[in-house]
Amino acid sequence: MSEEKAKKTEDVVEATPVVEAVKEAAPVKAVKEKAKEAAPVKAVEEKAEETAPVKAVEEKVEEAAPVKAVEEKVEEAAPVKAVEATPAETKEFDWDAYAEGGLALYSKSEYKDYEAMYEATLPEETQAGVIDGTVLNLTDREAIIEIGGKSEGVISLNEFRYNPELKVGDKVEVLIDQQEDKTGQLLLSHRKARSIRSWDRVNSAHDNEEIVNGFVKCRTKGGMIVDVFGIEAFLPGSQIDVKPIRDYDVYVGKTMEFKVVKINHDFKNVVVSHKALIEADIELQKKEIIGKLEKGQVLEGTVKNITSYGVFIDLGGVDGLVHITDLSWNRINHPNEIVELDQKINVVILDFDEAKTRIQLGLKQLSAHPWDALDQELKIGDRVKGKVVVIADYGAFIEILPGVEGLIHVSEMSWSTHLRSAQDFMKVGAEVEAEILTLDRDERKMSLGLKQLTTDPWADITEKYPAKSKHTGIVRNFTNFGVFIELEEGVDGLVHISDLSWTKKVKHPSEFTSIGAQLDIVVLELDTENRRLSLGHKQVEDNPWDTYETIFAEGSEHEGEVSEVHDKGATVLFKTEGVEGFVPGRHSEKEDGSKIAKGETVKFRVIEFNKGSRKIVLSHTIFFKEALASEKKATSKNVKSIQSKVEKSTLGDIDALAALKNKLEKGE
Repeated sequence: MSEEKAKKTEDVVEATPVVEAVKEAAPVKAVKEKAKEAAPVKAVEEKAEETAPVKAVEEKVEEAAPVKAVEEKVEEAAPVKAVEATPAETKEFDWDAYAEGGLALYSKSEYKDYEAMYEATLPEETQAGVIDGTVLNLTDREAIIEIGGKSEGVISLNEFRYNPELKVGDKVEVLIDQQEDKTGQLLLSHRKARSIRSWDRVNSAHDNEEIVNGFVKCRTKGGMIVDVFGIEAFLPGSQIDVKPIRDYDVYVGKTMEFKVVKINHDFKNVVVSHKALIEADIELQKKEIIGKLEKGQVLEGTVKNITSYGVFIDLGGVDGLVHITDLSWNRINHPNEIVELDQKINVVILDFDEAKTRIQLGLKQLSAHPWDALDQELKIGDRVKGKVVVIADYGAFIEILPGVEGLIHVSEMSWSTHLRSAQDFMKVGAEVEAEILTLDRDERKMSLGLKQLTTDPWADITEKYPAKSKHTGIVRNFTNFGVFIELEEGVDGLVHISDLSWTKKVKHPSEFTSIGAQLDIVVLELDTENRRLSLGHKQVEDNPWDTYETIFAEGSEHEGEVSEVHDKGATVLFKTEGVEGFVPGRHSEKEDGSKIAKGETVKFRVIEFNKGSRKIVLSHTIFFKEALASEKKATSKNVKSIQSKVEKSTLGDIDALAALKNKLEKGE
C-alpha cells in the first residue's frame, strides 16, 4: 500500500466518529427527521430557532468538510459496518480532536447544550413504568395523550369505557407499551397502567392498614364482588357487618369503605372487610358499656340472632347471650318458641367477663320462679298428677306445674327387676299420676314413683311363694350359670344350671329351654331381705337316682346307645331309663382294637355308680379282657398239670409229653 493511500486510510478512520457526530448533530436533515419523531414538532422548531438559526446551521455545514467527501473516504477505508459492530470500544467523544479537524460547527459547550435540549424532549428513564399523561385530543376511536416526550401517544377509547366522561385536559395514568410501532407512533396503555397502580395501591393499603373505598358490583357465592382501584375483590358474607345479613342485595350498587385483610399474590386474589372497620369501634364501645354493667341490672335489647342454643341480644353496641335454659322456666325445644328476630325485650344481666367481653343474660329471671307457686303442703308420699314432657332412656320428666318438673326413674316405673326403656311405660303428652319420693325445695328437685301406686309383690311373698311350693313361671333371661324365671310382675327367681335336670348334663341353659317359654319350678329358698328367690326345675319330679341306684349297681350289664364321642371317652344313653353314663377312653376299645362309634348300640358293664354326683361309669372293654384273662388262667392250669405228670413219667415219655405241652400252649 502506498504512503498516500495509507494516509487516506488513517484520515478516514479518524474521521469515522466525526461522521457519526455529524449524522446525530449538525445536519439539518437529521435534526428535522428527529424533530418529526419528537412531540410536539412546534416546540422543537421553536427551540431550534432559539438556539441557532436553521439557515446558519446549513451554511456552516456547507462550509465544513463535505459530508459526501467524508462518506467517500469511509467507503475507501475499513468498512464502517465493522467499526459500528464494536460498541464495547466506543469512548467518550473527543471534541478537541473534532475541532482540530475543521469539522466542528459549534464549540464543545454549545454541543453539550444542544444535546441536553434534545434529550429533554425524550421520556425520562423513570417513565419506563407508570407515568401520568394529559389528554390532548379525543377522536372517535382514540385518545391522544401527552406525556412530556418528543411525541404524543395514543390509547384506544375501549380502555376508558369505565369513564365515559373522559375529556380533553384530564390527567390519566399510562404505561409506555411500545416506543414506536411500524408507523413510528408511540403506543400507550391505560388499562395496564391502571392495573399496576391498582395493585400498588392495594398492597400499600394492606401494608399500612388504610381504609379504601370500593363499589359493590354484584353478589356471588358466599359474599359480594367489590371493585377496589379497578381490581375485583371478594367480600365474604361474614365480613359485611357485625350482625348477620339476611338480604345481600341491598348492598349491590353501593360505594362503601373497606379494609384490605388478605392478598394472595400467586392467584391475584384480594379479600376485603367492612366488618373490620367497625369492630375496633365496637370493641371500645363494648369495654365502655361492660365497665358500667352490674349483675342483676335490667336492660332493654333487640333480638339480633337466634340459634339452637340461645338468643343473641344487641344491648346498643354490645351483644349478650341468653342461653336456651334461661329463656323460660318451662321446657322449650327451640328459642324461636319464645322470641323472634328484631323483637325488643327486657333482659337481666346474670354475669359478664370484661376480659373476654362476654355478657350472660337471662329472660326467665324477670318472672317469679314457678317453684314459688308450688303448694307448700305437698310432702313426700303425696300423689301428684302431671304431663309427660320428656322421655329419656333413664326415665321420664313429668310437668306438675308450668316450670315445675319431677323425674320418674325407669327403676321406679315397675316392681320388676328387669329394667326396660321408659317408652315401654308411657308416651310424651300422656297424663300420669305418681307418688312423690323426694322433694327438695331449695334445690328445686323432685323425684317421683309410678310403681308405688300398686302393691309391692314382695310384701306377702312368703305367703304366695313358700318354700317347696310349686309354680309355673316365664323364662326372662339366661346367664352362664342359670335361668331367671318371672313368677309375676316384680317377682323373679333364679334356677341354677345344676337344678335344671336330674339326668342331663346341661352346659348352657339355652340347650334346655328358651326365652319366653313356661317352666315349672319349685321354690327352694327365700331371701326376703335381699328380695331373692332360689328356684329349681328338676325338683318338680322325684329324684330318679334313687331308682337308678338299684338298676345300675356296680357290675350290672346294660345295652346303651353311644350318643357322643369325645377325647376323654364317650357318652352312652340308656333310653329306657332316660339316663346317661360315661365310658372312659381306655374302656371304649372293642375286641378287634377299634373304638366304639357314635350311634352304635353296645353292651356295657357298670364299673362305678355315684348317686351324690349323679355319675355312672361304664366299660365295654372289660368283657373281652375278662375272657382273655380266663383263657390264660385255664391254659396256665393245664401247663402246670402237664409239668406235674412229666415229673412222674419215665424218660421215654418225655418227648411225647413235651410235644403234648407244645400243642396245649398253641391251643391245639
